[in-house]
Amino acid sequence: MNASFIHPVQDRLEAVEAHMRFQADDAHPDLSAALTHLIDAGGKRIRPIVTILTGELLGAPQDRLLDLAAAVELLHTATLVHDDMIDGALLRRGMPTLNAGWTPAATILTGDFIFARAAKLAAATGSVAVMDMFAEALTIIVDGEIRQQFTSKGLANLDDYYHRIYAKTASLFELASGAAALLAPVDSAARDTARRFGYEIGMAFQIMDDVLDYSAIQDRLGKPVGSDLRNGLLTLPALLYHKANPADPDIQSVIRRNGHQPNDIDALVARIRASDAVNQAVDEAERFVQRALTLLEALPQSGHREGLEELARYIVTREY
Repeated sequence: MNASFIHPVQDRLEAVEAHMRFQADDAHPDLSAALTHLIDAGGKRIRPIVTILTGELLGAPQDRLLDLAAAVELLHTATLVHDDMIDGALLRRGMPTLNAGWTPAATILTGDFIFARAAKLAAATGSVAVMDMFAEALTIIVDGEIRQQFTSKGLANLDDYYHRIYAKTASLFELASGAAALLAPVDSAARDTARRFGYEIGMAFQIMDDVLDYSAIQDRLGKPVGSDLRNGLLTLPALLYHKANPADPDIQSVIRRNGHQPNDIDALVARIRASDAVNQAVDEAERFVQRALTLLEALPQSGHREGLEELARYIVTREY
C-alpha cells in the first residue's frame, strides 16, 4: 500500500508494531514465534492508522494512543486467527495461516492469547470507557461470527448482510476512531462524530472487500475469486445480482440449499462478475465514504483530518 496518509504517522506505526511484538516476549517461544509470523505477514494497518490520526487530530496523549492502536490491531489479528481456523483457510495474503501447520487446539489457544494481550493493552490506556468499548466490540464480533455460522448461510437478506459486516469489520473501525476520541479532551459531540466516522468507513471497507472478492485478480486475493459465495455467503454483489436476476437457478440453489454450492458455481461467479452488481456495490461503498467525509467537516481542519479524508477515499479505490 503506497498512500500518502501513511507517511505522517509512519514512525508511530513502527512503534505500534514494536509494541505488538513485545506482547509475547515473556511467553512460550512458540507463541512468540506465532505472533512474529502474524505481524510479519503484514496487512494494511488501516485500523491503527485510523486510531492515530483520529487521536492526534483531537489531542489525545500519544503514549495512550500507541497502547490503543496496538490493542485494536492485536484484536483484529486475533479475529483473523480464529476466522482462518473456522474457515479451514491455509493461506492469508499468500502466506500460510497458523492452522496450516499447527493443531486446532494450538491455533485456538494462540488466538486466545492474542485476545488477552489486546485487552491488557486496552487497559493500559487507563480509561474505563475505552475498556468498555473494547469489550463491547469483542462481544459484537463474536456474536456476529456465531450468527454467520448458524443463520447467514444462503440467506438473501440485505439487513442480515449489513448487520454481519458491521459485526465483522465496522465495529473494529468504530472502536479505532471512537476509543481514540475517548482519550482526547473533547466533548461528547466530537466523540460521537469520530465514532460514526469509523462506522461509515468500516462499512465501506467491508463492502469493498466483498467487491474485490469478485473483481480482483486471484493471485492478489490469495484465495479463489468468489470465495464467500463458494462458502454459501451472499455478500452485496451477489445480493444485488439476485435482486436483478431472481430466477437464476444457480443462485436460487445457493439459497434453497442453505448455502450449499450449485453444480456450476464457477459459472455463477462469472455471471456476477460480468453483471452491473459489482459496480452497484462500489456505489454503495462510496455512499458510506461520502457520509464519512461529511462527518469530518465538523472536526478541526488539520493535516490529520486531511489524512483521514484521504484514507476514506482510498478505501474505495484500492485494488486488493
